[in-house]
Amino acid sequence: MTKLQNGKATCRSALRLAVLLSATALCGCASLSKIENNEDVSRGLSYQAQYRSDGVGKSAASQSSVAINARKCTTGSGASVVSTSSYSGPVDTQLLSQGDLVTLIVEEDELLSGSYEIMQDGTLKITHVAPVRASGRTVEQVERELAATLKSNGYYRSVPRVSIRLQDIADARVNVSGAVFEPGSVSVGGQSSQDRDLLRQEASGAGARDRRLSRALQVAGGVRPDADLARIKLIRGGGATIIDVRPALDGRPFNDVILLSGDVVEVPSRNCFQEELVKPSSITMQGVRVFMSNLADSASNNAGAAIGKETQDLRYGTRFLQAIAGMNCLGGSKLTNANRTAALISRNPVTGESIVVERSVERLMRQADRDDFNPYIMPGDAMACYDSTYTTVTDVLETLPSVLGPVATLSLL
Repeated sequence: MTKLQNGKATCRSALRLAVLLSATALCGCASLSKIENNEDVSRGLSYQAQYRSDGVGKSAASQSSVAINARKCTTGSGASVVSTSSYSGPVDTQLLSQGDLVTLIVEEDELLSGSYEIMQDGTLKITHVAPVRASGRTVEQVERELAATLKSNGYYRSVPRVSIRLQDIADARVNVSGAVFEPGSVSVGGQSSQDRDLLRQEASGAGARDRRLSRALQVAGGVRPDADLARIKLIRGGGATIIDVRPALDGRPFNDVILLSGDVVEVPSRNCFQEELVKPSSITMQGVRVFMSNLADSASNNAGAAIGKETQDLRYGTRFLQAIAGMNCLGGSKLTNANRTAALISRNPVTGESIVVERSVERLMRQADRDDFNPYIMPGDAMACYDSTYTTVTDVLETLPSVLGPVATLSLL
């Protein structure tokens, strides 16, 4: 009997050892190596200095992220948003553009009078009359040239009275390049039939409320945090104009130019991250869409994961810690959640390099200088939440019955 009992005890001890080894092995499988990046992210030499590690030594940790970012600026008029531009009021010169609809009235001539659309080549064409250049010119300039053309072509003995009224504004196709999130060809100023006010449509006159520089910048994804807002270049025809749009960040007036089809807008980069640009405004985006994952285990559907359509809309200017709270990765029991970590996957828009940073959630929340290591969320970023070691071990122990069998597990009790 004693030998039998000793044998059972030995078997039980061996089983316990097997369980312990199994748990250790399973935990070991979950061990991850250090995250690596092509850019020197840990020292703040990536797009945001806020990406850097807070454990790389006193020399790096003692410097603020704002100072590290500012040292990388290569051009421009300084980091300050306060404008020193000579702009003193609205510049709302209404210029005609391709596709604009105008109403022409020629004195005592019902045959020539009527509605006309500015042609694709930028001219106003009237039957049996030489084309008149209209795009890029004011209504008054076109009136004078058309009247002179009618007289020179022999239609009138003296210069007739000509009246042109802008009836409807067409959208303008503009190319936006440089430090914007979505560079390319954008359309600004157009309205669908559902958006048009019938009373205004029947009235004379029209205003280019949305065919402006600020709208083009927004449609192009908004200016990036590295943009040089003091040196926006507008290229039209053979000329170029430099425009300072910095006052837009504070809601102050600036030269919000009315754009024409064919205009080119170039936004230069200062090659540095400027925190003051990361906020909603008339030239930046209002919000960002990011990808989130807060699951310890995969789910069979998105609704069960509480993530919606795999994305989450955040206000532009949201930081990593606030986004972590929004993905249910913050708070809860200290015993089970205190050592949770969260990963941020982003991309440097200047170099195109992807980066990954990982933060201890609880540490980021509790350290006083958190803003220096709390990155801003950029468009298209992705975030993932990792459970604590306690939760991981608990999950491993819960799998033991399926691994060792119910009889073996009960024998441990």
